[in-house]
Amino acid sequence: MTRTTPPPHRTPAAPAGARQHTPGTARPAGARQDAPRTARPGGTEQDAPGAAHPCGTWQDAPGPARPAGDWQDAPGTARPGGTPQDTPHTAPRDTPRTANPVAAPRDTPPGAPAGERPKDLVGIGIGPFNLSLAALADGVPGRIETAFYEQNPAFTWHPGLLIDGATLQVPFLADLVTLAQPASPWSFLSYLRSVDRLYPFYFAERFHIERAEYDAYCRWVSANLPGLHFGHQVDAVRWNPERALFEVDFTQLDPEGEAEALGRAYTRNIALGIGTAPHIPEPLTPLADDPAVPVIHSSDYLRHRDRLLRAGHVTVIGSGQSGAEVFLDLLRARPAGAERLHWLTRTEAFAPMEYSKLGLEHFTPDYTHYFHQLPEHTRNDLVPRQWQLHKGIDHGTLAAIHDELYRRTLNGGWPDATLTPGVRVRTAGRVATTRVELHLEHLQQGSRTRLTTDAVVLATGYRERPADRLLAGLDAHIRRDSAGRPRIDGDHRMVLDPAVSGSVYVQNAGAHAHGVGTPDLGLAAWRSATILNHLTKVPAYPQPHRTAFTTFGLDDPARHGTEHAPLRLVPLVEPA
Repeated sequence: MTRTTPPPHRTPAAPAGARQHTPGTARPAGARQDAPRTARPGGTEQDAPGAAHPCGTWQDAPGPARPAGDWQDAPGTARPGGTPQDTPHTAPRDTPRTANPVAAPRDTPPGAPAGERPKDLVGIGIGPFNLSLAALADGVPGRIETAFYEQNPAFTWHPGLLIDGATLQVPFLADLVTLAQPASPWSFLSYLRSVDRLYPFYFAERFHIERAEYDAYCRWVSANLPGLHFGHQVDAVRWNPERALFEVDFTQLDPEGEAEALGRAYTRNIALGIGTAPHIPEPLTPLADDPAVPVIHSSDYLRHRDRLLRAGHVTVIGSGQSGAEVFLDLLRARPAGAERLHWLTRTEAFAPMEYSKLGLEHFTPDYTHYFHQLPEHTRNDLVPRQWQLHKGIDHGTLAAIHDELYRRTLNGGWPDATLTPGVRVRTAGRVATTRVELHLEHLQQGSRTRLTTDAVVLATGYRERPADRLLAGLDAHIRRDSAGRPRIDGDHRMVLDPAVSGSVYVQNAGAHAHGVGTPDLGLAAWRSATILNHLTKVPAYPQPHRTAFTTFGLDDPARHGTEHAPLRLVPLVEPA
């Protein structure tokens, strides 16, 4: 649950022929433009984030054929644009450099460029989660050798939902590094000091920062942190048993997104951070694919905002944080008495997000450990029932919507805004070329009706982006659960055939294994530290022994070694 107030958006249109992908995402064949990651009511934007907001990338479009022996580990390209709003200053390097803790041999594979050694870790995608991993890897004593590849030309995070005033709903301490290493030079406070804004922030007394500020902070880190290669599209990953290394094929892109050079990197380990993609309900997919019809996903909201404000009637579908943010922004911008807005959702109410102190303990390492050890069928049943932990609406946003509606009744009458929960879209079609007709069904009444509207905003969330095409070369080695999903262990690694000695770590793609906290920004630094501790085989970042007051199980393994031994449970009924 990466909580953030408003949801993600698609990147602005690219030049003709350019590949447009949302930050940090891999795009399978034929997929729509990827949406940024999500963040919870302060850190996961998950209408679905979410977030996240957004991570690794490849494209379907084939690059030029690779001639034999023509591989080269292309250097990172200059980052066009993408510089932080405030002029970045190089972050201080406080961490001493000592012998590299990774004990694997450093032989140079035959055919590799002269002097090129295998990496200890290659990251695919550069969204907040892999950026966190890269930042913490930079502070490991001896500095392990890493490279992170991202298809987009520069870092961006939910550009379509950086609505004015929208805030993260996780505290600023849930930055890329602080909860694992508060003294890191890549912390949010270090960013503020670097751009000379530390005192203004101090006097502002803000525990929850604006999303635009979080985006600027991440762009500052990405502009100064070494080892990040933007404009690099990862095409394939495979295991080379003879060299006991992963091979990562990539295409270097020019500023227009066209193939410029081919390359291959060798690495002992991989961190997969390809993010999530916007979910379009099936009845609306044909309309969303038609540029002539104003049916857009909320991830693309700001790019189409002016067009939506000119539309006569606008319908917002979806009741997560994204839907609430979009509805509120449209409501504030349209004249009183002529709002002409509909807000529809399948859920039974416009429900608030669970944001109590003890409720938030579901976003702790303690709960993640507990969830991971539950039986698979229990985990599958549990996640959908916990929707209000990450798919509800921030209390402040609900209050702001009600306040705005109430203000519009002061001169008599009611605003022309209809809010209806418990409704699903059965089918949809186009009317008179540019208008949309929605066929609706009320789930409780069983009644049906039609709604004609001039524009539709789909705040219908995100889905984990499939990595099957990218990892096709590893498919035979991946162990899967009963639903065909990759099994992920407690160190956030895909469970692979024992013949593969390297690890594939997974970022924000393991909700089935680690629960609702998977996309939450507040767990980013902890997960990155867990990955690095496993990779280096030493506790580069010692983990807390306890993170929640709640004991989630009767015999909670998270407490062992830090508490008195649990009481022996006595069966109430002796077995026959």
